Amino acid sequence: MEIFLRYLGDPGFQSGVAEDYEIHRTTACKTVSLVLNKVCQKADHSITFPTTVSELNDAKVKWQSRFTIPTVIGALDCTHVKIKRPGRFVDEYVNRKGYTSINVQTTCDASEKFTSIDAQWSGSVHDGRIWRRSIVNEVLSQFKGSFCLLGDSGYGISPWLLTPFKPAINRQQERFNLLHSRERVTIERLFGQLKMRFPILGNTVRVSSEKVPKIILCCAVLHNVAKYLNDDFNLEEAFEDEPLDEVMYEDEEDDDRNPLRRLGVRKREDIIAVLNL
Repeated sequence: MEIFLRYLGDPGFQSGVAEDYEIHRTTACKTVSLVLNKVCQKADHSITFPTTVSELNDAKVKWQSRFTIPTVIGALDCTHVKIKRPGRFVDEYVNRKGYTSINVQTTCDASEKFTSIDAQWSGSVHDGRIWRRSIVNEVLSQFKGSFCLLGDSGYGISPWLLTPFKPAINRQQERFNLLHSRERVTIERLFGQLKMRFPILGNTVRVSSEKVPKIILCCAVLHNVAKYLNDDFNLEEAFEDEPLDEVMYEDEEDDDRNPLRRLGVRKREDIIAVLNL
């Protein structure tokens, strides 16, 4: 395990790990692969999204113990992990900032733990598309807005995904946006902590693009374990260094004729009234 953690913090040079521990590079490679697979096997136990009414209510109570916006159970966002240039389908991995990456969708709870992670998407895929096809979206849609996540303005609003006003046109909307930002920043801190704990994710992951999702998942599992052990040394003010700018794509989610959008907008207005913003 020590060799593996050293690899995640190198950032990611197995040759350097082999030299430090005075072992053959092949041995280092086999050790990393073995531990990686073992940790990923524990993912379903460490990273769990609430799916029942009881679990969702528990998550909502936990969020309300720290924050204000009602019906919220967590925050949603994507982060890009740089990868080496793949041998095939390069254009699919080039993101809006021009480098090759994996676009990773995550959700987190009030304690900045991962509750879901999807690291299967190439860097060119927009956050909104990943969300629409996600299991988390499917789960929450069954509860018709009784529980929701907070997302940035790059997403389309719905009863189970609250986004800020863009732009805010009055004081009430400005207050809502400020409150939304203060709560949604939880997931930005999570990304910062993850990449600070595991520098391999903050640099370029130098393995094949097929293996990158496992490394990302493994780091998320270990992050949750560290949170469980209250191991937050020097991570309290960590934020993601270079998040991609929020981009709203014109599609059916942005059309006011979309019934889910209308319901989401109405819910946001109801929250403003309930909180007397």
